[in-house]
Amino acid sequence: MEPQEVIGGGEKMPSSILFMCGMNAIRSPMAEALARRILPKGVYVMSAGVRRGERDPFVDIVLDEVGLSLGRRQPQTLEELEDDFFDLIITLAPEAHHAALELTRSNAVDVMYWPTLDPSVATGTRSQILDAYREVRDHLQRLIETRIARRSSIAAQSA
Repeated sequence: MEPQEVIGGGEKMPSSILFMCGMNAIRSPMAEALARRILPKGVYVMSAGVRRGERDPFVDIVLDEVGLSLGRRQPQTLEELEDDFFDLIITLAPEAHHAALELTRSNAVDVMYWPTLDPSVATGTRSQILDAYREVRDHLQRLIETRIARRSSIAAQSA
């Protein structure tokens, strides 16, 4: 069995993951970019928001620091997604979690909640605000690595 085929306690690695937050402007696009780099190429990864948001330039800065880019990607809502079937929805904000649970009420979709602070509420100098965005980026990277990528390797080795 290949390491990328299992997740967690021996569960199959999802083939499609949706990251959701309030406006798809900060947390979920960050998670999408990080997951695309960390997870196997065959895993389809997208992100969306409950409401439409505006692209946040601080996201571009902190992603660029780790060699990632959103390119021309703009925030999108659930309704704007081309594909609306996912094996796993990971919510990053309470509003998104409630929406995902409602959306999946009659579907067999796993929903996980990863509470993640909204760095746009940070105050202070530009440097202090960027530090808040970096903390979110690093937090999401750790979660993706430990809850999806690394655990799948460990489960595969013990299989």
